[in-house]
Parts: sequence; structure tokens; C-alpha cells
Amino acid sequence: MGRSRGSQGYDHYLPRPSSFPPQDVCKVGLIVSHLPFGPTAYFTLCNVVMRHDIPDLGTMSEAKPHLITHGFSSRLGKRVSDILRYLFPVPKDDSHRVITFANQDDYISFRCSLPGTTCTRRQTTATWKLTEVGPRFELKLYMIRLGTLEQEATADVEWRWHPYTNTARKRVFLTAE
Repeated sequence: MGRSRGSQGYDHYLPRPSSFPPQDVCKVGLIVSHLPFGPTAYFTLCNVVMRHDIPDLGTMSEAKPHLITHGFSSRLGKRVSDILRYLFPVPKDDSHRVITFANQDDYISFRCSLPGTTCTRRQTTATWKLTEVGPRFELKLYMIRLGTLEQEATADVEWRWHPYTNTARKRVFLTAE
């Protein structure tokens, strides 16, 4: 995470698809492991839009962000919300940076934005409008292990997504219906 790429995208660092045999598939994901005892959450990434791909953006604040989590109402959803929430330090009250994790159909949308207010002196309530400053992507949880990455071979699996299970209806796991 700490590597500065400048204006180059990820394709600069990844090999060209023509160098892979046709049967190989490259899967992009995110692994969050809380040290020293775990848990470790495994996500796949999709619909990734990097910050430099969004037009007309200013500089990004380095302030500690306020977090918004939405749609995590089941027991597993609260667990995932906690795993994601503990990645960020507690913000100061005057911080103007907002990070949103919004769950819809078990796809967690990540958005980074700055709030802007539009109000006049005579209005009693302010109207908030979030300005996206990027990056944005969606996460799909596929496994939670109880240990850290070092204990991957021996750690118990707390939850695993089984995509090929026959069900009568589409099941969602992160929200209680």
C-alpha cells in the first residue's frame, strides 16, 4: 500500500495478458489480516476505478476519515463491518474526509469522498453533498479465517461463501431480511 505509483496505472506493473497461457486466470483480491490474533478476511475486487481515472479531482486530504457503514445488519454483516472499521484510526471531530462501505446484495461498495455543504444564512438545516475523490471499488467476501496469514494452514474457517450451493432463492449473507 505504501508504494507511490505516480501517474502510472496498475497495468504498468502487471504482465501483459498475451504472456499467459489461455487456461490461466489471474484473480485480483484483497486480504485483511488483523494482527496479532486475527481474523483474516478474504475479498475479491471488482469494478475498480483508480483515483487518477476519475476526471477533475483535486488533492486528497490525508486526514483520518470518518466511516459510514450501511447495510450490514446480519450477524456476519456486523462482523465484516467490524473487520473493515478497525482498519482505520479514530478520526478527529473536524476531519472532512468520509469513507463509505455500503453493502448491497453482498457486494460492498467502497467510496472515498469529501463533504461539501450548500446552505444559506436563512436555512436552518444544511444540505450535504459528497464529492467523490476516489478510488472506488466493490468487494465480495468469500472467506473469514479465525487466525492470521501466518496461521493460514491451521486456522479454522469461520465463514466461507459457497457459490454453487443449490438454493430456492438468492441468499444474501451480510444483511438480515
